[in-house]
Amino acid sequence: MNVARKHEKKAPKDKGHHDVVDASSSSGHADTSTQMTNKDYEREMRRLHGELVAMQEWVKSTEAKVCIVFEGRDTAGKGGTIKRITERVSPRVFKVVALSAPTDREKSQMYIQRYIPYFPAAGEVVIFDRSWYNRAGVELVMGFSTPEQTERFLEQVPAVEKAMVDSGIILVKYWLEVSPDEQTRRLEGRINDPRKTWKLTDMDLKSYGRWDDYSRARDAMFVATDSPWAPWYLARTDDKKRGRLNIISHLLSQIPYDPAEPRDIVLPKRSKAGKYVGPELPLRFIPTPF
Repeated sequence: MNVARKHEKKAPKDKGHHDVVDASSSSGHADTSTQMTNKDYEREMRRLHGELVAMQEWVKSTEAKVCIVFEGRDTAGKGGTIKRITERVSPRVFKVVALSAPTDREKSQMYIQRYIPYFPAAGEVVIFDRSWYNRAGVELVMGFSTPEQTERFLEQVPAVEKAMVDSGIILVKYWLEVSPDEQTRRLEGRINDPRKTWKLTDMDLKSYGRWDDYSRARDAMFVATDSPWAPWYLARTDDKKRGRLNIISHLLSQIPYDPAEPRDIVLPKRSKAGKYVGPELPLRFIPTPF
């Protein structure tokens, strides 16, 4: 979905809780009235993982440079989607970048400067788990940047992304959208789950009540930075399983990789057992309670 054509570069009108990113705005969508089974989900994910490996081998052999940006609502599933993308590929090729808050030195730099060292080199896929677009979202809404700083950023970033693409980088930008009710359900689920408490930050709690502010910031970002060379792609992720599958399928469609050719592999012969005699060492095996 190219939001530039949808908005035609006009600032969206403020309609309160009626969000311009509406469920009815998606096209070519499957029937989501029934829940996808784990069996169906894992079968599709297994197939997509094979395609991601084929994409990886193409990136390595052609020395391509791929940069993927993940932005979106809190709890929309950015981290989970990134984990499924990187689950079966090499961390030497697929690199995830999730920067912490800027240092005082970084705050004095040109805003995008701290992200540039992480841009992909030949044969790499770099995934940004949040990115330079923090300036257009959380920093603006939560008061870490002024409206003037954000406006200047929005004016400048299309040129930066044009330079990235002109240098040979394949740039793909995703916005993950979740409904208010589903966001509430997921945040509440983090409160008492020891596996997820680290995900519930003070910033999440402060941001929770500012849904409309984030909507306005998102819309302004779309209007200013959706370009022919770096369009925004939206994914609805109330259904995590379908959302992940849809995003990975779309990502694969954006990369001109070749399908993996079957390899005729035969294991070489191994030396016969019994020829090796190990030394007597004070080996310390771990306990086996399972």
